[in-house]
Amino acid sequence: MKEKVIVAMSGGVDSSVAALLLKEQGYDLTALFMKNWDENDPYCPQAEDYDDVRRVADSLDIPHYAVNFSKDYEETVFSHFLEELKKGNTPNPDILCNREIKFKKLLHAAKQLGASFLATGHYAQNIQSEDGSYLLCKGNDPVKDQTYFLYTLQQEVLSSVLFPIGHMPKQQVREYAKKCNLSTHAKKDSTGICFIGKRNFARFLKDFIPYNEGDFETLNGKKVGRHHGVAYYTIGQRKGLGLGGEGPPWFVVGKDIERNVVLVERGENHPALFTSSLTAKELSWVSGRPPPPGISLKAKIRYRQEEQDCSFLINEDQTLLVTFKEPQRAITPQQSIVFYDGNICLGGGIILKTTNN
Repeated sequence: MKEKVIVAMSGGVDSSVAALLLKEQGYDLTALFMKNWDENDPYCPQAEDYDDVRRVADSLDIPHYAVNFSKDYEETVFSHFLEELKKGNTPNPDILCNREIKFKKLLHAAKQLGASFLATGHYAQNIQSEDGSYLLCKGNDPVKDQTYFLYTLQQEVLSSVLFPIGHMPKQQVREYAKKCNLSTHAKKDSTGICFIGKRNFARFLKDFIPYNEGDFETLNGKKVGRHHGVAYYTIGQRKGLGLGGEGPPWFVVGKDIERNVVLVERGENHPALFTSSLTAKELSWVSGRPPPPGISLKAKIRYRQEEQDCSFLINEDQTLLVTFKEPQRAITPQQSIVFYDGNICLGGGIILKTTNN
């Protein structure tokens, strides 16, 4: 009897090839498409994406269904996103969506349908070690590796997850899709978060977070302009400030939430942008336990960043104090720090605050 697998299909080339490979491997396959946002929102092309899922699924002769998680997404991901923005933070909804929607709600739905595995088109590898535990390893395409967004996955989830394209470079994925006549072979990669889409981020947020104008100030208290609200700016931001004048460009270096002030300074390498250590909370370790404190690891504080040498200590309140070998630029509260040991993603946590040693 063939083993049953649910493949999460988004309408893109990655999940299309994931389904194709599983079909070739002989699995009993069903495609599920997640609807996580209002279907009537013209900026979120769910209808077109589902049409692409239908075309690929039909060409592979596998059944396809849509599941609506928009209410769950709004309650667990979008509401959290807004609350953190209101506090002046910069959350990462993609990580929360993976944890709460794709690898919880969708995985549960897959199990309810009798599937042994949920498969996705992520560029990551799930490798079972000799002792039976699972390692979350980088995808073989270093540019496309997505383990940063998957660090919250733990052993129980990984035991039921497949990443069929994790060993393939992106170019090979596209070439194989074209060779096999998949209709999505030339489709552009989606960028950003579905509910934002191709629209002005600040204008979108205005419907949920009213403008609360305040001052741009330098660190010595000089007022240099007016802002729309602390929620609309992030540490290290240059564009969209509306500040000019002679000299290097302005950058956001901090926020004073109580005074509704956005702190700015000139120059992309201003010392206020650099921090040597941080505290992280809400820790999640792939193995279920942290690595030994004090050892040297590598970590990154944003998706596209090259990994940085660091060490850490666990505080009494179970937060993590991370110290970097070199000061890091624009560490941002509510973003994630993710730890690596070579090719292996160990886990990570949410950045709570920064400190200077």
